[in-house]
Amino acid sequence: MPTRRQALAGLLLADVLPGARAQNVSKPWPAGQVVPPLAATDLNGRPWDLTALRGRAVLINFWATWCAPCKEEMPTLQTLADLEGERLAVLAVNVREPLPRVRRYVQSSGLTLTVLPDPKGEITRAWGTTVFPSTVLVDARGQARQIIRGAVDWTGEPALSWIKALGG
Repeated sequence: MPTRRQALAGLLLADVLPGARAQNVSKPWPAGQVVPPLAATDLNGRPWDLTALRGRAVLINFWATWCAPCKEEMPTLQTLADLEGERLAVLAVNVREPLPRVRRYVQSSGLTLTVLPDPKGEITRAWGTTVFPSTVLVDARGQARQIIRGAVDWTGEPALSWIKALGG
């Protein structure tokens, strides 16, 4: 159950980004800002580390089950993960939710993409994420390139051009 603050944040995001698939805020990763570490274990117990993914482009999506725009974009993230296979690592960082809730959502929605629980919000804080959903695109050299705030249709032309620009 989301807190009142979380519910309000979801409503505000929905108000700011109506039809979020058509509108989002995209900006370059800040010049000179170091890419934070990302090391976590997925829902299947497999460890993931951003440094081990060098040579592949990486999409890091920060989301929560209480966030309506997050849930709106999740099917397109799954499709992107399925289409890109080994060329793109799609990592969905679940922010500050109990593990049983995350597992139930993933199972009920049929997601097979990599979900990394962040129950204390440590990863999310390190990446400076305060708006959900937010996505960081990392190129094959391990350099963060772009931050996208708001829900995105990850199968649409703008998103596919962002992914293509990452190389990998």
